[in-house]
Amino acid sequence: MIKAILFDLDNTLLDFMTMKHKCCEAAIEAMIGAGLDMKKDRALKILFELYDQYGIEYQKIFGKFLMKVEGKVDYRIMVHGILAYRKVRDSYLRPYPNVMSTLLQLRKRYKLAIISDAPRIEAWLRLVTMNMEAFFDVVVTAGDVRKQKTSLTPFKAALKALKIKPEEALMVGDRIPRDINTAKKLGIKTCYARYGDMKPAPRGKSGADFEIGDVKELMGLGI
Repeated sequence: MIKAILFDLDNTLLDFMTMKHKCCEAAIEAMIGAGLDMKKDRALKILFELYDQYGIEYQKIFGKFLMKVEGKVDYRIMVHGILAYRKVRDSYLRPYPNVMSTLLQLRKRYKLAIISDAPRIEAWLRLVTMNMEAFFDVVVTAGDVRKQKTSLTPFKAALKALKIKPEEALMVGDRIPRDINTAKKLGIKTCYARYGDMKPAPRGKSGADFEIGDVKELMGLGI
Protein backbone atom coordinates (compact mmCIF):
# COMPACT_ATOMS: atom_id res chain seq x y z
CA MET A 1 0.00 0.00 0.00
CA ILE A 2 1.41 3.36 -1.05
CA LYS A 3 1.53 5.88 1.80
CA ALA A 4 3.75 8.59 0.29
CA ILE A 5 4.61 10.05 -3.10
CA LEU A 6 8.13 11.34 -3.66
CA PHE A 7 8.60 13.94 -6.37
CA ASP A 8 11.56 15.16 -8.30
CA LEU A 9 11.28 18.95 -8.65
CA ASP A 10 12.81 20.23 -11.89
CA ASN A 11 11.09 19.03 -15.08
CA THR A 12 8.61 17.05 -12.99
CA LEU A 13 6.71 19.77 -11.14
CA LEU A 14 8.09 22.77 -13.05
CA ASP A 15 9.40 23.24 -16.58
CA PHE A 16 12.97 23.94 -15.52
CA MET A 17 14.69 23.72 -18.91
CA THR A 18 12.30 26.14 -20.61
CA MET A 19 12.93 28.55 -17.75
CA LYS A 20 16.69 28.01 -18.04
CA HIS A 21 16.78 28.68 -21.77
CA LYS A 22 14.67 31.83 -21.47
CA CYS A 23 16.83 33.13 -18.62
CA CYS A 24 20.03 32.48 -20.52
CA GLU A 25 18.72 34.14 -23.68
CA ALA A 26 17.84 37.22 -21.66
CA ALA A 27 21.24 37.23 -19.94
CA ILE A 28 23.16 36.96 -23.22
CA GLU A 29 21.06 39.69 -24.83
CA ALA A 30 21.70 41.96 -21.83
CA MET A 31 25.45 41.31 -21.92
CA ILE A 32 25.55 42.00 -25.66
CA GLY A 33 23.64 45.21 -25.02
CA ALA A 34 26.23 46.13 -22.39
CA GLY A 35 29.12 45.67 -24.81
CA LEU A 36 29.82 41.95 -25.27
CA ASP A 37 30.91 41.61 -28.89
CA MET A 38 29.38 38.26 -29.87
CA LYS A 39 26.52 36.83 -31.84
CA LYS A 40 23.69 35.60 -29.61
CA ASP A 41 23.55 32.05 -31.01
CA ARG A 42 27.28 31.46 -30.59
CA ALA A 43 27.24 32.90 -27.08
CA LEU A 44 24.36 30.64 -26.04
CA LYS A 45 26.10 27.60 -27.49
CA ILE A 46 29.23 28.33 -25.46
CA LEU A 47 27.23 29.08 -22.32
CA PHE A 48 25.40 25.75 -22.43
CA GLU A 49 28.62 23.90 -23.18
CA LEU A 50 29.93 25.38 -19.93
CA TYR A 51 26.77 24.27 -18.13
CA ASP A 52 27.44 20.76 -19.44
CA GLN A 53 30.95 20.97 -18.02
CA TYR A 54 30.22 22.57 -14.64
CA GLY A 55 26.59 21.55 -14.01
CA ILE A 56 23.29 23.18 -14.87
CA GLU A 57 23.05 24.79 -11.41
CA TYR A 58 26.59 26.21 -11.38
CA GLN A 59 26.34 29.63 -9.72
CA LYS A 60 29.43 31.28 -11.24
CA ILE A 61 28.69 30.40 -14.85
CA PHE A 62 28.76 33.95 -16.23
CA GLY A 63 32.25 34.51 -14.85
CA LYS A 64 33.41 31.28 -16.51
CA PHE A 65 31.68 32.35 -19.72
CA LEU A 66 33.36 35.77 -19.86
CA MET A 67 36.75 34.27 -19.07
CA LYS A 68 36.34 31.84 -21.95
CA VAL A 69 35.15 34.33 -24.57
CA GLU A 70 37.04 37.47 -23.50
CA GLY A 71 39.89 36.21 -21.37
CA LYS A 72 38.76 38.33 -18.43
CA VAL A 73 35.66 39.06 -16.35
CA ASP A 74 34.12 42.46 -17.05
CA TYR A 75 31.95 42.81 -13.95
CA ARG A 76 29.78 45.52 -15.48
CA ILE A 77 28.83 43.22 -18.36
CA MET A 78 28.41 40.25 -16.04
CA VAL A 79 26.04 42.12 -13.71
CA HIS A 80 23.84 43.09 -16.67
CA GLY A 81 23.57 39.39 -17.45
CA ILE A 82 22.86 38.37 -13.87
CA LEU A 83 20.10 40.94 -13.41
CA ALA A 84 18.42 40.00 -16.70
CA TYR A 85 18.61 36.31 -15.77
CA ARG A 86 16.97 36.88 -12.40
CA LYS A 87 14.22 39.04 -13.82
CA VAL A 88 13.20 36.43 -16.39
CA ARG A 89 13.59 33.57 -13.90
CA ASP A 90 10.92 34.99 -11.65
CA SER A 91 8.46 35.38 -14.54
CA TYR A 92 8.99 31.80 -15.80
CA LEU A 93 9.10 30.10 -12.41
CA ARG A 94 5.73 28.37 -12.45
CA PRO A 95 4.48 24.79 -12.22
CA TYR A 96 3.41 22.66 -15.14
CA PRO A 97 -0.33 22.71 -15.92
CA ASN A 98 -2.40 20.57 -13.49
CA VAL A 99 0.36 20.38 -10.87
CA MET A 100 -1.37 22.48 -8.22
CA SER A 101 -4.77 20.80 -8.57
CA THR A 102 -3.15 17.34 -8.56
CA LEU A 103 -1.11 18.08 -5.43
CA LEU A 104 -4.25 19.32 -3.70
CA GLN A 105 -5.95 16.00 -4.37
CA LEU A 106 -2.94 13.82 -3.57
CA ARG A 107 -2.36 15.67 -0.30
CA LYS A 108 -5.67 14.31 0.99
CA ARG A 109 -4.52 10.69 0.63
CA TYR A 110 -0.73 10.61 0.84
CA LYS A 111 2.27 12.15 2.47
CA LEU A 112 4.22 14.13 -0.12
CA ALA A 113 7.94 14.75 -0.41
CA ILE A 114 10.50 16.38 -2.70
CA ILE A 115 13.83 14.74 -3.53
CA SER A 116 15.91 17.13 -5.62
CA ASP A 117 19.47 17.36 -6.89
CA ALA A 118 19.13 21.16 -6.89
CA PRO A 119 21.16 23.14 -4.34
CA ARG A 120 19.24 23.66 -1.10
CA ILE A 121 18.59 27.40 -1.57
CA GLU A 122 17.56 27.01 -5.22
CA ALA A 123 15.08 24.23 -4.43
CA TRP A 124 13.46 26.28 -1.67
CA LEU A 125 13.40 29.43 -3.81
CA ARG A 126 11.47 27.55 -6.47
CA LEU A 127 9.03 25.97 -4.04
CA VAL A 128 8.32 29.20 -2.17
CA THR A 129 8.07 31.32 -5.32
CA MET A 130 5.49 28.91 -6.73
CA ASN A 131 3.61 28.76 -3.39
CA MET A 132 4.12 25.00 -3.26
CA GLU A 133 6.10 24.46 -0.07
CA ALA A 134 3.04 23.79 2.11
CA PHE A 135 2.15 20.68 0.08
CA PHE A 136 5.24 18.76 1.18
CA ASP A 137 5.94 17.01 4.45
CA VAL A 138 9.60 16.50 3.61
CA VAL A 139 12.09 18.21 1.27
CA VAL A 140 15.45 16.53 0.67
CA THR A 141 18.05 18.32 -1.47
CA ALA A 142 21.58 17.44 -2.49
CA GLY A 143 22.78 20.01 0.02
CA ASP A 144 20.95 18.28 2.88
CA VAL A 145 22.56 14.88 2.38
CA ARG A 146 25.65 15.80 0.35
CA LYS A 147 24.68 13.21 -2.23
CA GLN A 148 22.75 13.31 -5.49
CA LYS A 149 20.17 10.83 -6.70
CA THR A 150 22.77 8.57 -8.24
CA SER A 151 23.16 7.54 -4.58
CA LEU A 152 20.60 5.78 -2.40
CA THR A 153 21.22 8.34 0.35
CA PRO A 154 18.60 10.98 -0.62
CA PHE A 155 15.91 8.31 -0.94
CA LYS A 156 16.82 6.73 2.38
CA ALA A 157 16.72 10.16 4.04
CA ALA A 158 13.23 10.86 2.68
CA LEU A 159 11.91 7.45 3.74
CA LYS A 160 13.35 7.89 7.23
CA ALA A 161 11.83 11.36 7.60
CA LEU A 162 8.44 10.10 6.40
CA LYS A 163 8.69 7.01 8.64
CA ILE A 164 7.73 4.61 5.86
CA LYS A 165 9.16 1.52 4.18
CA PRO A 166 10.44 1.59 0.57
CA GLU A 167 7.50 -0.44 -0.70
CA GLU A 168 5.14 2.18 0.74
CA ALA A 169 6.52 4.94 -1.51
CA LEU A 170 6.14 5.95 -5.15
CA MET A 171 8.88 8.05 -6.79
CA VAL A 172 7.86 10.36 -9.66
CA GLY A 173 10.56 11.85 -11.87
CA ASP A 174 11.74 12.57 -15.39
CA ARG A 175 15.31 11.27 -15.22
CA ILE A 176 15.53 7.51 -15.64
CA PRO A 177 19.07 6.98 -14.27
CA ARG A 178 18.46 9.06 -11.14
CA ASP A 179 14.73 9.09 -10.38
CA ILE A 180 13.75 5.64 -11.64
CA ASN A 181 16.76 3.32 -11.53
CA THR A 182 18.12 4.43 -8.15
CA ALA A 183 14.72 4.36 -6.47
CA LYS A 184 14.07 0.85 -7.81
CA LYS A 185 17.25 -0.42 -6.13
CA LEU A 186 15.59 0.30 -2.79
CA GLY A 187 12.30 -1.32 -3.72
CA ILE A 188 10.45 1.98 -4.20
CA LYS A 189 7.70 1.97 -6.82
CA THR A 190 8.47 4.34 -9.70
CA CYS A 191 6.60 6.57 -12.13
CA TYR A 192 8.35 8.06 -15.18
CA ALA A 193 7.25 11.64 -15.90
CA ARG A 194 7.93 11.39 -19.60
CA TYR A 195 6.52 14.89 -20.26
CA GLY A 196 9.54 16.40 -18.50
CA ASP A 197 12.25 14.40 -20.26
CA MET A 198 13.71 16.34 -23.21
CA LYS A 199 14.59 13.01 -24.88
CA PRO A 200 11.95 10.61 -23.54
CA ALA A 201 12.44 6.88 -23.69
CA PRO A 202 10.13 4.91 -26.00
CA ARG A 203 6.83 4.15 -24.32
CA GLY A 204 7.08 1.17 -22.03
CA LYS A 205 10.88 1.19 -22.11
CA SER A 206 11.66 3.43 -19.14
CA GLY A 207 11.86 0.55 -16.66
CA ALA A 208 9.38 2.34 -14.37
CA ASP A 209 6.29 0.73 -12.88
CA PHE A 210 4.17 3.51 -14.36
CA GLU A 211 4.55 6.17 -17.06
CA ILE A 212 2.60 9.42 -17.31
CA GLY A 213 2.31 12.13 -19.98
CA ASP A 214 0.72 14.65 -17.61
CA VAL A 215 1.02 14.94 -13.84
CA LYS A 216 -2.77 14.67 -13.46
CA GLU A 217 -2.52 11.04 -14.60
CA LEU A 218 -1.19 10.19 -11.14
CA MET A 219 -4.79 10.29 -9.98
CA GLY A 220 -5.68 7.35 -12.21
CA LEU A 221 -2.85 4.96 -11.39
CA GLY A 222 -4.85 3.04 -8.82
CA ILE A 223 -2.05 3.04 -6.27
